[in-house]
Amino acid sequence: MSTDTPLDGLTVVDAASLYAGPLSAMILGDFGADVIKVEHPEHGDALREFGDYPEELSYQWVNRNKKSVPLDLHAEDGQEIFRELVADADVLVENFRPGTLEDWNVGWETLSDLNEDLVMVRVTGFGQTGPYSNRPGFGTLVEAMSGYAYSTGQPDGPPTLPPTAMADTVSALHSAYAAMMALYWRDTQNGTGQYVDTSILESMFGVLGDHVTEYGRKGIDHERSGNQSSRTAPRNTYRTKDDRWVAISGSAPSIAERILRIVGGEDLVEDARFQTMEGRLEHVEELDAIIEDWMRERTREEVIDIFEEHGAALGPVNNMGDIFEDEHFDRRDAILHVDDGDEEVPMRGVFPKLSETPGRVEHPGPDIGEHTVDVITEYTDRTPDEVRQLADDGVTHVGGEGDD
Repeated sequence: MSTDTPLDGLTVVDAASLYAGPLSAMILGDFGADVIKVEHPEHGDALREFGDYPEELSYQWVNRNKKSVPLDLHAEDGQEIFRELVADADVLVENFRPGTLEDWNVGWETLSDLNEDLVMVRVTGFGQTGPYSNRPGFGTLVEAMSGYAYSTGQPDGPPTLPPTAMADTVSALHSAYAAMMALYWRDTQNGTGQYVDTSILESMFGVLGDHVTEYGRKGIDHERSGNQSSRTAPRNTYRTKDDRWVAISGSAPSIAERILRIVGGEDLVEDARFQTMEGRLEHVEELDAIIEDWMRERTREEVIDIFEEHGAALGPVNNMGDIFEDEHFDRRDAILHVDDGDEEVPMRGVFPKLSETPGRVEHPGPDIGEHTVDVITEYTDRTPDEVRQLADDGVTHVGGEGDD
């Protein structure tokens, strides 16, 4: 099997911060792209100070495999070096407000003139156009504005936001595949470079595809229904005897029948109320009560064993401790332990898995300015001493030289 990664030879400049943009570049870097991380010389990407812990834990996994080259894009020298880096790049990822790079003389028109093959991925909360385009955009806001939060949570509770960077992650996946489509067209269809306009709002809105069609055709607006579904019953989370939780889904008729047989025997399978999906949905509260009573009499492990024995769909509601001990996650390398020099940093693995050209993680997110001298001297005609002088002038930062 080949050990080469599929994006060997691809150069990406990542001029984004926090999650959505940097995650896009991370995905490309996982599969072999050479990613140059451009961040502010003084404080770097804001993700370096994100979270309730002193270490740069979020930064370390989101910016793995990247090279840190800080540049002050307000300064003319910083803009000049940035243009030289992008002139030799295949992809640029940025997430400034629309018009910001243009104000710094490094916008699309300028950069595409320098590099007609450039694919520029522009990630913003609301897109490059439209009445919201100049608003500050964060995942939390678009999770609300997209309709996601409105339909998530308990019926008698508030709209519920996810506890993770869900919108940013969904947006990053869209950006990465859009970049690859643009590169494919450029390289195989005699095309040129182009820019990708990624709106985090639209990426998250796309998750609600069924809701869009159903509202447009039937006026159905999906309000909060907890863990139940308007399409599937049984479908919920259930507490077990040992105060753990499991989730089940009876979306397929054969699976629903197996669940009914497990919790109530043939009498429940033959109960007229539950023989069709329409009937199960109509009597969902009665069905859930039966299942809840059955679950409360058994531990989670007992429940899992019984459902597996009968080929019924069930999953434990895992906490992170469960996942770290789970053999399946381990066998699939879903968690990697990456050497940081001082200690190993656990982080999510590389996926999807390619049979011939798998991805890899070579190192966690770099120290700020760790690669400044090497990258700038490689991509420009500046000498190491000139780069260090630029660092003294505040245009860049050279990591490891004079740092505390």
